[in-house]
Amino acid sequence: MVTERRKGERITFERGITAHMMGIDGTWRRDCTMEDISETGAKLTVEGSIEGLHLKEFFLLLSSTGLAYRRCELAWVNGNQLGVNFIRTAAKKKRLGRRSAAPLDV
Repeated sequence: MVTERRKGERITFERGITAHMMGIDGTWRRDCTMEDISETGAKLTVEGSIEGLHLKEFFLLLSSTGLAYRRCELAWVNGNQLGVNFIRTAAKKKRLGRRSAAPLDV
């Protein structure tokens, strides 16, 4: 019996969604299939070997141009399947310091 550890509601894809994993430093890339997703993470099936890859932190590319992506950290590994947690920035750096709208004296 499998215990559900995910906090958010999960969406499971019948055929999976084609995606790509890429190292933070851009030195490696792997094709993968996103099996399910929630607000906080996803389950991926990786094509090819993951041996030797730095999986502590990486990008999950959701578009072929790389414009849609999530920064991830590894949660678990089971064969060629990975569980990942999405890394959130601290509320977009507190809205960039909440800049004042007051005009500058010139």
